[in-house]
Amino acid sequence: MTENAFLEAFKRTKYQLVGHGPRDFQVLKEALSSYDEDYESDVYGNGKVIEDFQEKMATYLGKDAAVFFPSGTMAQQIALRIWCDRNGIHKVAYHPLSHLEIHEEDGLKELHHIEPILLADKNRLIELEDVLSLEEDISCLLIELPQREIGGQLPDFEVLESISTYCREKGIKLQLDGARLFEILPYYQKTAAEVCQLFDSVYVSFYKGIGGLAGAILAGDQDFIEESKIWKRRHGGDLISLYPYIIAADYYFDKRIHKMATYYENAIELARLFNECKATTTLPSIPVSNMFHVHFEAPIENVKSILIDVYEETNIGITGNLRPIDENCCYCEISLGDQFSKVPKETISNVFKILNDKLSGIVK
Repeated sequence: MTENAFLEAFKRTKYQLVGHGPRDFQVLKEALSSYDEDYESDVYGNGKVIEDFQEKMATYLGKDAAVFFPSGTMAQQIALRIWCDRNGIHKVAYHPLSHLEIHEEDGLKELHHIEPILLADKNRLIELEDVLSLEEDISCLLIELPQREIGGQLPDFEVLESISTYCREKGIKLQLDGARLFEILPYYQKTAAEVCQLFDSVYVSFYKGIGGLAGAILAGDQDFIEESKIWKRRHGGDLISLYPYIIAADYYFDKRIHKMATYYENAIELARLFNECKATTTLPSIPVSNMFHVHFEAPIENVKSILIDVYEETNIGITGNLRPIDENCCYCEISLGDQFSKVPKETISNVFKILNDKLSGIVK
């Protein structure tokens, strides 16, 4: 079975348990409808629409200043380059499954000649002991909250505080990969500013839990942000106008930032239902954000067939993306958004009863 066939079966369902809905033109049309037609666009990083949003985000994150980037990849590489140039050491440390290491085609190494030091085993979080045991000098430590590739796990807040204190004592800058920062605040019971005050610089995304089009904010002190603007221009990130991304980011931030606790609670409920199914477990067992991984102890083609049967029988989609672990196991990533609340609640338990029955038929 092709990946497209599986995805199309998911898309044909009337309801989906995950996400905010289709990423179609309506996403932008809805955001633009809140603005007057004569509102002026930004021009090469200047103008009211971009400056107001940057100021709003700097305040929300508790930082002096912020700048909007077309992508988080660009923003984070630039942040690390600045810290390395300032400290004179072109080495940074991060998790082995960081986005920079596995999804950016060695951009940090090829574009900036920065050497990454990989901390911790890939299957667990970075702990204070990993930082204390560093044998090489580094300019910056990057921590991703949550650690997406291992199910969106989070360290205890006290661990973050201890790492932050140590880094400041040693002159090591701390960069937050906060692509999903908004989504973890209900678990920590902290404001964004309270989390971000532990870090010297912060990146957040606006197309994940927020559900905008694309784009990111990089925040930090004023000098850092002014320097990042120079690097943004060098990277070609100063497009003539970024307003479609900014307007969508601003609109959906206001629409969804207060729903993060609901998404988180829904994730806990959904994970419980998965864990009651045969040969199915979630990572983490109890989610710490709106996102978690589901592991199936069965070959991927078998699970795809079962899920398609469930979709056709119930008209409810669970996931459109299933990935192999090995020949006998596979997994998917679940991220909760607005869609979950649209699914008739009386049908959800039936979906998982059917799923459990079908899984029981192929697993001894």
